[in-house]
Parts: sequence; C-alpha cells; structure tokens
Amino acid sequence: MMTPPLSGYRVLDLTNVLAGPFCCHQLAHLGADVIKVENPQGGDLARQLGADPELNASLMGASFLAQNAGKKSVTLNLKDADDRRRFLALVRDADVLVENFRPGVMARLSLDFEVLRDVNPRLVYCAISGFGQDGPLASYPAYDQIIQGMAGVMSVTGDADTAPYRVGYPLADTVGGLTAAMAISAALANPQRPATFIDVSMLESVLATLGWAVSNLLVAGKAPAPIGNNNVTASPSGTFRTGDGLINIAANKQEQFEALCRVLGCPEWLDDPRFADRQARLEHRQALTERIEARLAIRDTEFWWRALVAQGVPAGPVYTIEQILAHPQVADRGLIETFDDGGIGRPLKVISGGYRFNGRPPRVASPPPTLGQDNATVLANLDPIEARP
Repeated sequence: MMTPPLSGYRVLDLTNVLAGPFCCHQLAHLGADVIKVENPQGGDLARQLGADPELNASLMGASFLAQNAGKKSVTLNLKDADDRRRFLALVRDADVLVENFRPGVMARLSLDFEVLRDVNPRLVYCAISGFGQDGPLASYPAYDQIIQGMAGVMSVTGDADTAPYRVGYPLADTVGGLTAAMAISAALANPQRPATFIDVSMLESVLATLGWAVSNLLVAGKAPAPIGNNNVTASPSGTFRTGDGLINIAANKQEQFEALCRVLGCPEWLDDPRFADRQARLEHRQALTERIEARLAIRDTEFWWRALVAQGVPAGPVYTIEQILAHPQVADRGLIETFDDGGIGRPLKVISGGYRFNGRPPRVASPPPTLGQDNATVLANLDPIEARP
C-alpha cells in the first residue's frame, strides 16, 4: 500500500465536539500523526455525547468515537505553567495546530499564533470558529444549527409549508471541518512553508457551498426559495411516490424525459405543450408530478428504479441510513472501519475517509483513545520550553 500523503506530519488537535475533530479525523486518515490535546477535566465534550448512556459515562461517547480513531490523547491544563511548557514543546515539534475556541481564547492564554510561530516558524495554525476571527460577530457563540439558520440553509430547506427547516445532520460543522482539512493540506504542500494562519469561518464555508443558490440571487436577481424535494433547475427532478415508497428521479435532460415517458408508457406526454420542453415542465411541475405518480403507483420502487436506470434515466430509492450502510455498494467498498478491540469493551465500527487511494480505502492504526491514554509515551521525553516574553 502507498505511503499515506500526510505521513510524517504531526498535528496538534485542540478541538472539541465536531468541526475541529472532523477536520483532524480527515488528517489522521490521510496519514498524519494526530495528537489530541485535552483538558484533564473530562476532555472533549463529545466524549459525553451519543445514544449510549454507558459510553457517555465512561467518556467514550458515540459522538466522540465517530471522528477520533487513529489519534493519540494527552491531557494538559493550558492554564498551568508546567503544562504550558510541555505544550510549547509539543508545538515546537509539530507541523499543524488546529483549535476551535472562540476568537480571543488562545490570546488570553498567551498561546495565539503570534506566540506559537516564534516557537515554530513553520507552524500551520488553523482556527475554526463560527464567524471568523474578526468582524462584528466574531465573539458570538455558534453551533451548527445557528450557522445553518444564519447562512440561509434553513430558508431553502423544506417546502412552502415546512421551511425553514434544519438539515438533519450537522452540516455546518462538517463543512467547516472539511474546509479546514483542505486548507491545511494546501498549506502543507508549500515546500517553503512559512508560518501560516488559517482562519476558517463556518458561516463562510457553508455559504461557499451554496454557490448555485447564491449565484441565482447575485447574477439573476432571483431569491432562493424552499421547494421541498424538487430540483430548482429541472422537472421532473425530485422525489416521487411509488407503489410502496419513494424514489428520486432526475430527468434533467430532454432525452431523459423522453426515456421516462417510454418507461412509464406515456409517450403522449411528449406532445403535450405543457411538457414539451424544460421551461414548460418547470412551469407545469405540479401537473406533471401528479401524472408521474399516478403511473408509479402501479409498481414498487425497486421495479421502477431498475427500469428507469436501464433506459438511462438517473433514479434511486430513498433509503434510511441503516439501509444504505447494509447495501453492498457501501458494505463491500471498505467505508466502514472495524476495530476488534474498540477500547469500549467490544468491537467498534466507524466511518473512514470516504475516498480511496489506488483502490484502497484509508485506514488508521488504532481506535479512538481513552482520555490521556498517551500521556506516558508522548509527554515522557519532552523537553519543556518557555515562550518568549
């Protein structure tokens, strides 16, 4: 197997809960040596979060397990003088530091970028926050749902009767973490690599993913609106009821719509001026949807899925998470990483990186660490240092 691309790089992970830990989860699967620096009093809050109360009580909550495999854990109190000196020694030997404290916290500890780049002039320092390090909202607290609401995501999620609606998983945290991992990897690719400060705003990183919606407003002057499971650019393209459930159909091109008509046995729709072209179908979306669902109702989702795909019409069933994890497309490609001893008294399964290198999914060597698990090996031989006054 090839050497992982970030092999040999050391990352200090000072982050909590989701955006920062997810960033460092990606870096660990890319091969980085990730050391999670945690407060001795409980560590990462995610250790107490998840659907299993016993794991929460043992500080190995399911939320923590999801994104901390392959990392080491050391406990340091950054307000303690001796621990600060140990921390600075870790910084001296690191390549990357990631933190997601509220802006100003590291400065109050006298451990901000200006201090740490004196300790390590090649340090890539990444700060993840809700709104960025400056601006009128910089000091405001932010959680995923707050960012979803302020970024406009909720305003376009749901339909006219249900919006604004929150996306059903922590979208903003996840996008913020991915954005940070991408920026860090780019900084490490610079062979000269001066000390670099990366300021990741969750608000801005989510807005960056709203490109089409934002462009329709900025360029075309059309404000995005919630349209449920329909595609704003095409019809029929969305979610439709079948005889036993739901199916997504994306007949975005004219030839795909024509194939859909053939599969459904309704070639006469091609002669109906309401459905003749893309714009007409958008203007008469409801009438077309009613006709499509009337035909789909006579058979089940599986039948229509196979029939549509066979004729070149993109389609797929609407699965639960349990169903897609069990599907051979996912189950057989190695997305799920299994540890026989997960550090929780039983085997552990977690999701890895979501990509492959030369046909192989990324893997880490160890399950998520218990709090302070690596104090002896990581901190034992440190030569503590003082920061410059």
